[in-house]
Amino acid sequence: MTETPPIRVVIVGGGTSGWMAAAALAKLLPRRCTVHLVESEAIGIVGVGEATLPHIRAFNERLGIREADFMAWTRATFKLGIEFRDWGRIGDSYIHPFGTFGRGQSEVDFHHYWARLMQAGVDVPPIEQFSMACTMAREGRFALPTTDPRQITTTFGYAYQFDAVLFAPYLRALAEDMGAVRSEGIVVDVERDGEGGDLTAIRLADGRRIEGDLFVDCSGFRSLLLGGAMGEPFQDWSRWLPADRAVAMPCRTETALTPYTSAIAMPAGWRWRIPLQHRTGNGYVYASGFTADDAARDALVAAVEGEPIADPRLLRFTAGRRERSWVGNCVAIGLASGFLEPLESTSIYLVQQAITALIELFPQGRVRGVDRDEFNRVIDLEYERIRDFLILHYHATERDDSEFWRYVRTMTIPDSLAEKMELFRRRGRIVKYREGVFLDASWVAVYLGQRVRPEGRDPRADLPAMDVLMRGMTNLRDEVAATAAAMPGHLAFIDRYCPMSPTA
Repeated sequence: MTETPPIRVVIVGGGTSGWMAAAALAKLLPRRCTVHLVESEAIGIVGVGEATLPHIRAFNERLGIREADFMAWTRATFKLGIEFRDWGRIGDSYIHPFGTFGRGQSEVDFHHYWARLMQAGVDVPPIEQFSMACTMAREGRFALPTTDPRQITTTFGYAYQFDAVLFAPYLRALAEDMGAVRSEGIVVDVERDGEGGDLTAIRLADGRRIEGDLFVDCSGFRSLLLGGAMGEPFQDWSRWLPADRAVAMPCRTETALTPYTSAIAMPAGWRWRIPLQHRTGNGYVYASGFTADDAARDALVAAVEGEPIADPRLLRFTAGRRERSWVGNCVAIGLASGFLEPLESTSIYLVQQAITALIELFPQGRVRGVDRDEFNRVIDLEYERIRDFLILHYHATERDDSEFWRYVRTMTIPDSLAEKMELFRRRGRIVKYREGVFLDASWVAVYLGQRVRPEGRDPRADLPAMDVLMRGMTNLRDEVAATAAAMPGHLAFIDRYCPMSPTA
């Protein structure tokens, strides 16, 4: 039998999404495809997405990336979760942890036992005191998780906070070592098959013509191929997620190098704080219908906790996604496919999931409709479930101190989220899915952190005697606290494990 010739993959756009795709395809499908990436240094990249979810660790491992080297090069810190400040009420603070509450080994989710005590009027400690990730984050501690299921140190995970501008060159070197080819140039025209409408080639400003069989659109908000050449419509979700701008400005790290990202609510949105080894990333995500650009910039400048090292930079966007992410022989990844604000650090995750789905459904010969349909189904679910989770943060608030907060508090929300919220209020139950990024503990953290309290619980949580349950809770809280206290400080661990590379 003759071997099928490799599929010619042309990636338009570099940055994080382009080079993640190039590296993964070159590494994982070396005989199934060739990879040619086209980018222009004149266009630049967004480059402010610096916080991630734990899933990136598995992606890096599949590419053979050594964690300590990657962290040193990108000047990364560890991330145990996200702190939300002033969201439910001004003065509130809670952490969405990367890990479980309790030991995570019971058929009954831990929060049902906690709810039993709370509903009985017991003065139960905040639920985050029963989370290793939350406790470590609050104490500024870090150690790698263990693998022994008998240990409480198996109940947390972690992600990274890194310099996205440094990540793309790191991946580029990796991809080119594995055979990916890069061309510098600006795409000025796209050729399509007159019969089926598939893309056949791109033309660059200098006259070069690059043919391909499968085109991957990583051109960012421009969506040059999918939105432009293929004309795929955009679903606007700004009625639920009205933030449409961000002003970003890094500063010197003069405060604690926290092992978590902070999202601090502001009058017309929220402000991020992401500490890296060499600087702290800051930004204000806001709705331009509720505040002026100058006011947002001034609010950010006044709030940063260190000496600014660059001028504020304005970004414009619209929350939503393309109706389909794979059309014909064109697959969009990253911002070319859609955008959801970085409240839960999902941007790089969505890139990773699209790449994973593309590899799993990679064409065997010609592109088939069934593969496209499954890819679009998976990506649509990811976007929609993340969308609902983000809306929850805004809608589940008691704040009414500004026009923005009054709007999101009272807006009509998607039925899919309304049903989830009602189920939690009534029974403390989390809707479980086979697909989707955020598991039970994530939803529990946001519900309880924003004062959405369950009226009922799983009846199996009533089986232990009350004194036995209270004693077990006390012992668990003490074990979590003692284990965290014995760990090294976050900065001390970084200095030993992955100090930043002076050549990066």
